[in-house]
Amino acid sequence: MAEHFEDARYYLGRAVEHAKAGVQEELEPVEQRVRELTGTEKAPDPSRLEALQADLKELEQRAEGEARKAVENAREQVKAFRESREE
Repeated sequence: MAEHFEDARYYLGRAVEHAKAGVQEELEPVEQRVRELTGTEKAPDPSRLEALQADLKELEQRAEGEARKAVENAREQVKAFRESREE
């Protein structure tokens, strides 16, 4: 029985993907016409290099945060160790 639900969920997901693609395809000419009339252009997709740079920046920030947490934890452990030895 569960297998049937899994299959139904899979096919429902595929149907949603196809419906979304169809709507986007149908509305693309309308979007272009509106952009021409309003004088706005579609923002270009980031280049591969820009995407990699953004990913690297995100990784750098995450690494900095993790390093700060590790240093903070180490300081707390040293402080706790020193306090336990003083008692």
